[in-house]
Amino acid sequence: MQTKFTTNQLKNPGIAEANKILRNCVHCGFCTATCPTYVLLGDENDSPRGRIYLIKEMLEKGEPATAEVTKHVDRCLSCLSCMSTCPSGVHYMHLVDQARVHIEKTYKRPWMQRALRGLLAAILPYPGRFRLIAGLGRPFKAFSAVLNVFKPTRSLGAMLQLLPKARLASPQTKRQVHFASGAREPKGRVILHPGCAQQVLRPEINEATIRLLNRLDIEVVVPENLECCGALVHHMGREAQALTQARKNIDVWLAETNRYEVDAIISNASGCGVVVKDYGHMLRLDQKYADGAAQISSLVKDISEYLATLELPKGDLDEQMNIAYHSACSLQHGQQIKTTPANLLSQAGFTVKAIPEGHLCCGSAGTYNILHSGIADRLLERKLAAIETVQPDIVAAGNIGCMTQIARKSAVPVVHTVELLDWATGGPVPTQIRAHGRTASARS
Repeated sequence: MQTKFTTNQLKNPGIAEANKILRNCVHCGFCTATCPTYVLLGDENDSPRGRIYLIKEMLEKGEPATAEVTKHVDRCLSCLSCMSTCPSGVHYMHLVDQARVHIEKTYKRPWMQRALRGLLAAILPYPGRFRLIAGLGRPFKAFSAVLNVFKPTRSLGAMLQLLPKARLASPQTKRQVHFASGAREPKGRVILHPGCAQQVLRPEINEATIRLLNRLDIEVVVPENLECCGALVHHMGREAQALTQARKNIDVWLAETNRYEVDAIISNASGCGVVVKDYGHMLRLDQKYADGAAQISSLVKDISEYLATLELPKGDLDEQMNIAYHSACSLQHGQQIKTTPANLLSQAGFTVKAIPEGHLCCGSAGTYNILHSGIADRLLERKLAAIETVQPDIVAAGNIGCMTQIARKSAVPVVHTVELLDWATGGPVPTQIRAHGRTASARS
């Protein structure tokens, strides 16, 4: 793709990077076939190729974003399916991230949108605030269907629908060290990133992760004073807030790595993992943090990625169960981890079923199912229909956002991959499976 940036514009490192990305695009359109919004809406401007043209024009002109460009960039889920499809290696993630920052800085949204986005940025990344507000909202969940009828209150209805029925957990506040089960020296030591919303909504995911790793003779450290990884606000274009959160996490993690040798920083929420793995890029121009950010990014591994390096024992369950494995976009496209989780589940004794159209997003995408609930709901219905074709007993996924989205309307329990692996190798029955009346356990 030809670009028309001026010499002065190219002195800006961000523009220079955008120019390099844009020039890799050959207009082939392969990306349109796997883009969820294009598949649903059929609008070229709601495809990666169309958005690339809009972003190119916006950045070349160096002018404030327009309402039209904002609408189409906002509709992008950042699922990154296009990056898996693209034969030319166009790094769409970094391009659309830059576009979101430009929009946030130059476009004045209607006041209701500004208020909603500000509210989400002030609550969701902070576990204590999130738990408080979510707890206050749970009694009103029954009114979500009514709120969804009216456009001004649709996002509020979507937020209420996402709240779980179960009691919300208190966030971790103190440093924790979970020692390996064996009496001998641990085989390894890792840091676990507990996540922000995840530790409140589904604390059993972290609990299962720690149990399983300890059983495999891996020591697990959960540091205190960690922030949200920055993903939620990063995808809203709030660059300063995202980088502030990233820097605070880097400080905490580097302090831990200075205490002792660490094999990996474990992420069990793939939406977080894809951003933390990108810290090196996000902070590449920060002289103080560039090296530390690169070091942290190199240490981050998804839980499935790390487990694949260990000798995971074969599970032995009382009954055969069919698992529909939902591959989160941030895992299969963002981190290019495609088959590892399903292979681990098969190794543990589960029958894993591939979901048709597995490359398409479920509609969660961070705050997308709140800000664009109409499109998100259509994607969810499509995903549920695909899941039903394989008639699973359980749905497994590796990202809390996907799990919360799918569980809204799923007829079968939705659990994290690591919960199933923990269960199959001696851990307790996952909470969501027990809630659905399943009582099978692993044989001793």
